[in-house]
Amino acid sequence: MEYTVAMQRAIALSEKGLGKTAPNPIVGAVIIDSTGKIIAEGFHDRMQSDDHAEVVAIKAAGNQTQGATIVVTLEPCNHIGKTDPCTQAIIDSGISTVVFAVSDPNSIASGGAAKLRAAGITVVEGVLKEEAALSNRAWLMKIKKNRPFFTWKVAATLDGKVAATDGTSKWISNTTSRADVQTLRRQSDAILVGTNTVITDNPHLIPRGEFSGYSRNPIRIICGEQELPSDSLVFDDAAQTEVVKSRNLDLLVKKLNELGVNQVFVEAGPTLASAMLDHCLMDELVMYQAPSLLGSGKSFFNFGQESTIENQLRMDHISTQVLDGDVKSIYRIRNGE
Repeated sequence: MEYTVAMQRAIALSEKGLGKTAPNPIVGAVIIDSTGKIIAEGFHDRMQSDDHAEVVAIKAAGNQTQGATIVVTLEPCNHIGKTDPCTQAIIDSGISTVVFAVSDPNSIASGGAAKLRAAGITVVEGVLKEEAALSNRAWLMKIKKNRPFFTWKVAATLDGKVAATDGTSKWISNTTSRADVQTLRRQSDAILVGTNTVITDNPHLIPRGEFSGYSRNPIRIICGEQELPSDSLVFDDAAQTEVVKSRNLDLLVKKLNELGVNQVFVEAGPTLASAMLDHCLMDELVMYQAPSLLGSGKSFFNFGQESTIENQLRMDHISTQVLDGDVKSIYRIRNGE
Protein backbone atom coordinates (compact mmCIF):
# COMPACT_ATOMS: atom_id res chain seq x y z
CA MET A 1 0.00 0.00 0.00
CA GLU A 2 1.11 3.57 -0.67
CA TYR A 3 1.37 5.40 2.67
CA THR A 4 2.46 8.83 1.39
CA VAL A 5 -0.93 10.55 1.66
CA ALA A 6 -1.53 9.27 5.19
CA MET A 7 1.97 10.34 6.25
CA GLN A 8 1.45 13.81 4.76
CA ARG A 9 -1.66 14.10 6.93
CA ALA A 10 0.26 12.85 9.98
CA ILE A 11 2.98 15.47 9.42
CA ALA A 12 0.37 18.23 9.13
CA LEU A 13 -1.22 17.02 12.36
CA SER A 14 2.14 16.95 14.15
CA GLU A 15 2.72 20.62 13.33
CA LYS A 16 -0.43 21.52 15.26
CA GLY A 17 1.60 20.57 18.34
CA LEU A 18 4.34 23.15 17.77
CA GLY A 19 4.80 25.12 20.98
CA LYS A 20 2.63 22.65 22.90
CA THR A 21 4.78 19.54 23.46
CA ALA A 22 8.10 20.51 25.08
CA PRO A 23 10.16 18.75 26.24
CA ASN A 24 8.57 16.06 24.04
CA PRO A 25 8.69 15.97 20.23
CA ILE A 26 5.83 16.93 17.96
CA VAL A 27 4.13 13.78 16.64
CA GLY A 28 1.12 13.12 14.44
CA ALA A 29 -0.64 9.78 13.92
CA VAL A 30 -3.25 8.53 11.44
CA ILE A 31 -5.03 5.16 11.59
CA ILE A 32 -6.21 3.79 8.23
CA ASP A 33 -8.06 0.67 7.06
CA SER A 34 -7.02 -1.71 4.26
CA THR A 35 -8.27 0.71 1.58
CA GLY A 36 -6.37 3.70 2.97
CA LYS A 37 -9.46 5.33 4.44
CA ILE A 38 -8.77 7.29 7.62
CA ILE A 39 -10.38 5.74 10.69
CA ALA A 40 -8.98 8.13 13.29
CA GLU A 41 -6.14 10.56 13.87
CA GLY A 42 -4.40 12.53 16.61
CA PHE A 43 -1.40 14.59 17.60
CA HIS A 44 0.55 15.17 20.80
CA ASP A 45 -0.58 18.25 22.73
CA ARG A 46 0.53 18.56 26.35
CA MET A 47 -1.83 21.50 26.80
CA GLN A 48 -4.67 18.97 26.47
CA SER A 49 -3.26 15.76 27.97
CA ASP A 50 -0.10 13.69 28.38
CA ASP A 51 -1.31 11.17 25.78
CA HIS A 52 1.05 10.68 22.86
CA ALA A 53 -0.27 10.94 19.30
CA GLU A 54 -0.61 7.18 18.86
CA VAL A 55 -2.74 6.84 21.98
CA VAL A 56 -4.90 9.82 21.01
CA ALA A 57 -5.60 8.19 17.63
CA ILE A 58 -6.19 4.72 19.14
CA LYS A 59 -8.70 6.12 21.64
CA ALA A 60 -10.47 7.99 18.84
CA ALA A 61 -10.67 4.82 16.73
CA GLY A 62 -12.45 2.83 19.44
CA ASN A 63 -13.05 -0.77 18.33
CA GLN A 64 -11.93 -0.18 14.73
CA THR A 65 -8.22 -0.80 15.31
CA GLN A 66 -8.17 -4.58 14.81
CA GLY A 67 -6.08 -5.30 11.72
CA ALA A 68 -5.67 -1.58 10.93
CA THR A 69 -2.52 0.40 10.07
CA ILE A 70 -1.18 3.31 12.08
CA VAL A 71 0.95 5.89 10.27
CA VAL A 72 3.04 8.02 12.61
CA THR A 73 5.73 10.66 12.13
CA LEU A 74 8.13 9.31 14.78
CA GLU A 75 9.00 5.76 15.81
CA PRO A 76 6.61 4.81 18.65
CA CYS A 77 8.26 5.18 22.05
CA ASN A 78 9.30 2.13 24.03
CA HIS A 79 9.69 3.42 27.57
CA ILE A 80 7.59 4.25 30.60
CA GLY A 81 7.51 7.98 31.40
CA LYS A 82 4.43 9.95 32.38
CA THR A 83 2.55 7.49 30.18
CA ASP A 84 2.95 3.82 29.27
CA PRO A 85 4.90 2.91 26.11
CA CYS A 86 3.10 3.64 22.85
CA THR A 87 4.40 0.31 21.58
CA GLN A 88 2.31 -1.53 24.17
CA ALA A 89 -0.78 0.53 23.37
CA ILE A 90 -0.36 -0.40 19.70
CA ILE A 91 0.11 -4.09 20.49
CA ASP A 92 -2.93 -4.13 22.77
CA SER A 93 -5.06 -2.37 20.13
CA GLY A 94 -4.74 -5.15 17.56
CA ILE A 95 -3.16 -2.89 14.95
CA SER A 96 -1.32 -5.09 12.45
CA THR A 97 0.96 -2.61 10.65
CA VAL A 98 2.97 0.38 11.88
CA VAL A 99 4.41 2.89 9.44
CA PHE A 100 6.71 5.65 10.70
CA ALA A 101 8.91 8.35 9.19
CA VAL A 102 11.80 9.07 11.58
CA SER A 103 13.58 6.65 13.91
CA ASP A 104 13.66 7.84 17.52
CA PRO A 105 17.21 9.10 18.28
CA ASN A 106 16.51 9.34 22.01
CA SER A 107 18.23 6.37 23.64
CA ILE A 108 15.71 6.41 26.48
CA ALA A 109 12.71 5.87 24.19
CA SER A 110 14.18 4.03 21.20
CA GLY A 111 13.67 0.39 20.31
CA GLY A 112 10.00 0.68 19.43
CA ALA A 113 10.32 -0.90 15.98
CA ALA A 114 12.09 -3.95 17.36
CA LYS A 115 9.46 -4.48 20.06
CA LEU A 116 6.62 -4.18 17.55
CA ARG A 117 8.25 -6.65 15.16
CA ALA A 118 8.80 -9.07 18.04
CA ALA A 119 5.06 -8.89 18.69
CA GLY A 120 4.34 -9.94 15.09
CA ILE A 121 3.44 -6.48 13.81
CA THR A 122 4.60 -5.41 10.34
CA VAL A 123 6.79 -2.29 10.56
CA VAL A 124 7.59 0.04 7.65
CA GLU A 125 10.24 2.69 8.27
CA GLY A 126 11.36 5.90 6.58
CA VAL A 127 8.20 7.03 4.77
CA LEU A 128 8.61 10.79 4.07
CA LYS A 129 11.51 10.81 6.50
CA GLU A 130 13.01 14.12 5.34
CA GLU A 131 9.67 15.95 5.43
CA ALA A 132 8.85 14.71 8.93
CA ALA A 133 12.37 15.49 10.17
CA LEU A 134 12.05 19.06 8.88
CA SER A 135 8.84 19.59 10.85
CA ASN A 136 10.37 18.07 13.98
CA ARG A 137 13.81 19.67 13.52
CA ALA A 138 13.75 21.57 16.81
CA TRP A 139 13.40 18.47 18.98
CA LEU A 140 15.76 16.42 16.81
CA MET A 141 18.38 19.16 17.15
CA LYS A 142 17.91 19.21 20.91
CA ILE A 143 18.56 15.48 21.13
CA LYS A 144 21.61 15.78 18.85
CA LYS A 145 23.25 18.82 20.47
CA ASN A 146 21.76 18.84 23.97
CA ARG A 147 20.41 22.34 23.50
CA PRO A 148 17.29 23.95 22.05
CA PHE A 149 16.86 24.91 18.42
CA PHE A 150 17.30 28.66 17.89
CA THR A 151 15.27 30.44 15.21
CA TRP A 152 16.51 33.98 14.56
CA LYS A 153 13.89 36.46 13.38
CA VAL A 154 15.00 39.61 11.56
CA ALA A 155 12.91 42.36 9.98
CA ALA A 156 15.13 44.58 7.85
CA THR A 157 15.31 46.85 4.84
CA LEU A 158 16.80 45.64 1.56
CA ASP A 159 20.16 47.01 2.69
CA GLY A 160 20.01 45.05 5.94
CA LYS A 161 19.11 47.83 8.36
CA VAL A 162 16.93 47.17 11.42
CA ALA A 163 16.91 50.75 12.73
CA ALA A 164 17.61 54.24 11.44
CA THR A 165 20.56 56.34 12.63
CA ASP A 166 18.27 58.12 15.11
CA GLY A 167 17.36 54.77 16.68
CA THR A 168 13.80 54.52 15.34
CA SER A 169 12.75 51.06 14.14
CA LYS A 170 8.92 50.79 14.09
CA TRP A 171 7.73 49.53 11.71
CA ILE A 172 10.08 48.18 9.03
CA SER A 173 7.97 45.20 7.97
CA ASN A 174 4.31 45.41 6.99
CA THR A 175 1.23 44.21 8.87
CA THR A 176 1.13 40.86 7.02
CA SER A 177 4.70 40.10 8.02
CA ARG A 178 4.03 41.10 11.61
CA ALA A 179 1.00 38.81 11.70
CA ASP A 180 3.17 35.97 10.38
CA VAL A 181 5.60 36.59 13.24
CA GLN A 182 2.77 35.91 15.69
CA THR A 183 2.40 32.43 14.18
CA LEU A 184 6.10 31.73 14.72
CA ARG A 185 5.90 33.05 18.27
CA ARG A 186 3.01 30.74 19.05
CA GLN A 187 4.87 27.76 17.60
CA SER A 188 7.86 28.39 19.87
CA ASP A 189 8.44 27.33 23.46
CA ALA A 190 10.36 30.47 24.40
CA ILE A 191 11.03 33.96 23.05
CA LEU A 192 14.50 35.41 23.64
CA VAL A 193 15.64 39.05 23.67
CA GLY A 194 18.50 40.96 25.22
CA THR A 195 18.24 43.48 28.01
CA ASN A 196 18.81 46.38 25.59
CA THR A 197 15.72 45.39 23.59
CA VAL A 198 13.62 45.46 26.77
CA ILE A 199 15.00 48.87 27.78
CA THR A 200 14.69 50.42 24.31
CA ASP A 201 11.45 48.91 22.96
CA ASN A 202 9.65 47.63 26.08
CA PRO A 203 8.15 44.67 24.16
CA HIS A 204 5.42 42.45 25.61
CA LEU A 205 6.64 39.31 23.75
CA ILE A 206 3.21 37.69 23.79
CA PRO A 207 1.60 36.28 20.61
CA ARG A 208 -1.04 38.75 19.42
CA GLY A 209 -4.14 38.66 17.24
CA GLU A 210 -5.74 35.26 16.69
CA PHE A 211 -2.98 33.70 18.80
CA SER A 212 -3.81 35.65 21.95
CA GLY A 213 -5.81 34.28 24.84
CA TYR A 214 -4.09 30.88 25.06
CA SER A 215 -3.86 29.25 28.47
CA ARG A 216 -0.08 29.12 28.17
CA ASN A 217 2.20 31.54 26.36
CA PRO A 218 5.86 31.02 25.36
CA ILE A 219 8.34 31.63 28.16
CA ARG A 220 10.00 35.05 27.90
CA ILE A 221 13.79 34.88 28.25
CA ILE A 222 15.84 38.04 28.85
CA CYS A 223 19.62 37.75 28.55
CA GLY A 224 22.14 40.42 29.51
CA GLU A 225 23.68 42.37 32.36
CA GLN A 226 21.81 45.70 32.19
CA GLU A 227 19.33 46.54 34.91
CA LEU A 228 15.74 46.37 33.70
CA PRO A 229 12.90 48.73 34.69
CA SER A 230 10.60 46.96 37.13
CA ASP A 231 7.55 48.12 35.19
CA SER A 232 8.70 46.54 31.90
CA LEU A 233 5.88 44.73 30.09
CA VAL A 234 7.81 41.46 30.17
CA PHE A 235 7.29 41.30 33.93
CA ASP A 236 3.50 41.08 33.83
CA ASP A 237 1.66 37.81 34.48
CA ALA A 238 0.82 37.03 30.82
CA ALA A 239 3.68 34.51 30.67
CA GLN A 240 6.59 33.13 32.65
CA THR A 241 9.67 35.37 32.42
CA GLU A 242 13.23 34.30 33.19
CA VAL A 243 16.20 36.67 33.32
CA VAL A 244 19.69 35.31 32.67
CA LYS A 245 21.76 38.17 34.04
CA SER A 246 24.93 37.33 32.18
CA ARG A 247 26.63 37.56 28.81
CA ASN A 248 27.77 33.97 29.21
CA LEU A 249 25.84 32.11 26.53
CA ASP A 250 26.65 28.74 28.08
CA LEU A 251 24.66 29.85 31.12
CA LEU A 252 21.82 30.81 28.79
CA VAL A 253 21.79 27.34 27.24
CA LYS A 254 21.94 25.74 30.68
CA LYS A 255 18.88 27.72 31.78
CA LEU A 256 16.96 26.84 28.64
CA ASN A 257 17.78 23.16 29.10
CA GLU A 258 16.51 23.35 32.68
CA LEU A 259 13.26 24.79 31.35
CA GLY A 260 12.95 21.87 28.94
CA VAL A 261 12.24 23.97 25.85
CA ASN A 262 12.67 22.62 22.32
CA GLN A 263 12.51 25.76 20.19
CA VAL A 264 13.58 29.32 21.00
CA PHE A 265 12.41 32.24 18.87
CA VAL A 266 15.18 34.85 18.95
CA GLU A 267 14.00 38.46 18.59
CA ALA A 268 17.20 39.94 19.96
CA GLY A 269 19.04 42.97 18.66
CA PRO A 270 22.32 42.85 16.72
CA THR A 271 24.61 42.60 19.76
CA LEU A 272 23.13 39.48 21.33
CA ALA A 273 22.17 37.89 18.02
CA SER A 274 25.67 38.35 16.57
CA ALA A 275 27.24 36.91 19.73
CA MET A 276 24.96 33.88 19.53
CA LEU A 277 25.82 33.34 15.87
CA ASP A 278 29.53 33.57 16.68
CA HIS A 279 28.92 31.02 19.46
CA CYS A 280 27.24 28.62 16.98
CA LEU A 281 23.87 29.08 18.70
CA MET A 282 21.75 30.01 15.69
CA ASP A 283 20.18 27.25 13.62
CA GLU A 284 17.78 29.07 11.36
CA LEU A 285 17.27 32.62 10.08
CA VAL A 286 13.80 33.89 9.24
CA MET A 287 14.29 37.13 7.32
CA TYR A 288 11.51 39.61 6.58
CA GLN A 289 12.81 42.11 4.01
CA ALA A 290 10.80 45.23 3.38
CA PRO A 291 11.01 46.86 -0.08
CA SER A 292 12.84 49.88 1.30
CA LEU A 293 16.31 51.35 1.78
CA LEU A 294 17.76 53.30 4.69
CA GLY A 295 21.30 53.82 3.45
CA SER A 296 22.63 54.22 6.97
CA GLY A 297 21.59 52.88 10.34
CA LYS A 298 21.95 49.76 12.46
CA SER A 299 22.67 46.50 10.65
CA PHE A 300 21.05 43.30 11.92
CA PHE A 301 24.40 41.52 12.16
CA ASN A 302 27.99 42.47 12.94
CA PHE A 303 30.90 40.04 12.86
CA GLY A 304 32.99 42.39 15.00
CA GLN A 305 36.01 41.86 12.78
CA GLU A 306 37.27 42.94 9.39
CA SER A 307 35.45 40.95 6.74
CA THR A 308 36.72 39.34 3.55
CA ILE A 309 34.94 37.30 0.92
CA GLU A 310 36.68 34.22 2.33
CA ASN A 311 35.07 34.52 5.77
CA GLN A 312 31.51 35.21 4.61
CA LEU A 313 28.91 33.11 6.38
CA ARG A 314 27.11 30.90 3.89
CA MET A 315 23.60 29.62 4.57
CA ASP A 316 21.30 27.09 2.94
CA HIS A 317 18.09 28.50 1.47
CA ILE A 318 14.95 26.67 2.62
CA SER A 319 12.05 28.73 1.32
CA THR A 320 10.84 32.16 0.20
CA GLN A 321 7.40 33.73 0.00
CA VAL A 322 6.05 37.21 -0.67
CA LEU A 323 3.87 38.76 2.04
CA ASP A 324 2.11 41.76 0.49
CA GLY A 325 5.38 43.16 -0.79
CA ASP A 326 7.69 42.03 2.00
CA VAL A 327 9.85 39.01 1.22
CA LYS A 328 10.08 36.28 3.87
CA SER A 329 13.02 33.92 3.43
CA ILE A 330 14.13 31.05 5.65
CA TYR A 331 17.73 29.87 5.77
CA ARG A 332 19.50 27.04 7.55
CA ILE A 333 22.62 28.23 9.37
CA ARG A 334 25.41 25.70 9.01
CA ASN A 335 27.20 26.41 12.33
CA GLY A 336 30.48 25.11 10.93
CA GLU A 337 28.88 21.87 9.74
